[in-house]
Amino acid sequence: MNFNSITIKDIATALNLSVSTVSKALRDSYEISENTKKLVNEYAEQHNYRPNPIAQSLKQGHSKSIGIVVSTIENQFFSQVINGIESVAYEAGFNVIITQTHESFDLEVKNVDHLTHRSIDGLLISLSTETKDFEHLHKLHRQGLPIVFFDRITDEIDTHKVIADNFKGGYDATRHLLDSGYKRIAHITSPPNISITKERFAGYSKALEEAGITMGDEYIKHCPHGGRDVGEIENALNELLSLKEKPDAIFTTSDRITTTTLLLLNKLGIKIPQEIALIGYTNTTLADALNPSLSSVYQPGFEMGQKATQMLLSLILSKRPVHEFETIVLPTQLVTRHSTARKTS
Repeated sequence: MNFNSITIKDIATALNLSVSTVSKALRDSYEISENTKKLVNEYAEQHNYRPNPIAQSLKQGHSKSIGIVVSTIENQFFSQVINGIESVAYEAGFNVIITQTHESFDLEVKNVDHLTHRSIDGLLISLSTETKDFEHLHKLHRQGLPIVFFDRITDEIDTHKVIADNFKGGYDATRHLLDSGYKRIAHITSPPNISITKERFAGYSKALEEAGITMGDEYIKHCPHGGRDVGEIENALNELLSLKEKPDAIFTTSDRITTTTLLLLNKLGIKIPQEIALIGYTNTTLADALNPSLSSVYQPGFEMGQKATQMLLSLILSKRPVHEFETIVLPTQLVTRHSTARKTS
């Protein structure tokens, strides 16, 4: 069964009116009598008339659509961000189009191109781990497309940005491990080129520096694609476990890296936290149910999505060019559980 809506022309033919009269009646124009407006609107409702959004956007200058680019929606953090985006966008009468990069720069470029060909009014983007060239975004920014970055950002484009306090998250996680008696704290993280990696590493380093501890480069492991492939995390973990002085704790910096590291340690029969403690960035709602329950740095994903969308809408709806931009930094939350219980020996 096909579901077809009628057009303004169909209504005009059925009611023996001009297309112009029907169009004005549907827009509640003062030029049309109340009786004609009532006749047209009742017929439109009875026969499933729906305004053409593309045609409307051409007239109004807005498509009422926002493009979203994230790495993957299966990531609990990005799912929460999207929920926040939708809560603000739908309230304002905007639809959202969601795309995933799966940490691929090429796919990011294709997704952005696809979204702009859908006549989006603005773009919300968290960069892929492979992204080092920003020309595809520079070009759109120069052409006037409103863009807001969230989570993984770049300083090369001057616009609004929303991030979590990654430095403090890294600092708090490492400080907690130190306070719990751990000294050889390894770090498994994303590629060094992305903003969140640099910021979380800076917090980790600062906490160690304050404690008078220096960790060699062999304790710092970068996953080239943010742990998209389990093999990346497996290699990093195996290299750490083969060190003469094995780490007694690991700090990880993404949902995927954190939960996969926990899984691999359990598979290897390594007792957590007795042999190696584990803390990491994760927004999973199952942290309490994992074995053992997982200490984590929680990011305000929903609020990040809300803020980013509010800022994007302010750019889209502004009647004048915007030249002053803001970077909003949202607080993280440290939640301690059994995976970082105090060291006993």
